[in-house]
Amino acid sequence: MKKNSNNIFLIMLISGSLITISSNSWLGAWMGLEINLLSFIPLMNESKNLMTSESSLKYFLTQAFASSILLFSIILMMMFFNNNWIYDNNFNNLLILSTLLLKSGAAPFHFWFPGVMEGLNWINSLILMTWQKIAPLMLISYNMNYNFFLISIILSMIIGALGGLNQTSLRKLMAFSSINHLGWMLMAMMNNELLWLTYFLFYSILSMSIILMFNNFKLFHFNQIFNFSMNNPLIKFFTFLNLLSLGGLPPFLGFLPKWLVIQNLIELNQTFLLFIAVCLTLITLYYYLRMSYSIYMLNYNKNSWMLINSFNNKNMSLMLTLNFISIMGLMIIILIYMIL
Repeated sequence: MKKNSNNIFLIMLISGSLITISSNSWLGAWMGLEINLLSFIPLMNESKNLMTSESSLKYFLTQAFASSILLFSIILMMMFFNNNWIYDNNFNNLLILSTLLLKSGAAPFHFWFPGVMEGLNWINSLILMTWQKIAPLMLISYNMNYNFFLISIILSMIIGALGGLNQTSLRKLMAFSSINHLGWMLMAMMNNELLWLTYFLFYSILSMSIILMFNNFKLFHFNQIFNFSMNNPLIKFFTFLNLLSLGGLPPFLGFLPKWLVIQNLIELNQTFLLFIAVCLTLITLYYYLRMSYSIYMLNYNKNSWMLINSFNNKNMSLMLTLNFISIMGLMIIILIYMIL
């Protein structure tokens, strides 16, 4: 029964986001966001412990606060528009943009995101990092204020890069990584709508490949990685390369969306923003390397019974497929492009 109810909530979660994306009015978009929010909270409470309850409460309060301000802004806009009153449209747009950035977890409204991630299991964390961002980001792309947008982009990349440096929790580390990638998505959105969707798609694939690996081996903290070092060398190697791919290191798939954004920024002559983005991405790459170093170099022991059990899992084929796409994807795309 519990599994069936989870499936119902998952369908509602997806339909809420789709209602928001396909809506032709702000009120319909708000309604979709509310359906999405109220269906995700039961999924968060799947495992009954204090940390999960705390995370779901934090998530609910933050999102409800953002939704109430969004609804207030929409009503204000409709009221002034219908009565032909003079009002400051820039202020109202800024208010709407702020609430949507709060919903997506972008800086300077990121404060809730790492704390909520810390109390979730890996599958719910993956939903929060990927699917839950689609609806707010689509609405942000309709409603952009250049100056405020630029501040949010730079702050997201700075906080995402520096916040993950001193983390021992893998979930918080992935949360700060998500904030940094969100900065890149917003930067892509500022210039080209298709570009941010491409970036988001690749980011989702890379996040899924790493999080399925962490979920399969029940890794939540940095010190557990030392035990993970005793598993199959092939799995360790895939994890190591996946983390480098998420960091955007060539020749892996994670470099492709960053490459496209960099090329777009060069064409638009936005070299200062590009310089900041690349420098801060190097910091995120450092903490991925720190994790990879722990996985691959330290405490190396190979026990035969660990070697046998490591592949006896139904998720392994999916994990290996995603890992192969993550590692070899860029080279395959380049070959296809050269042939065509």
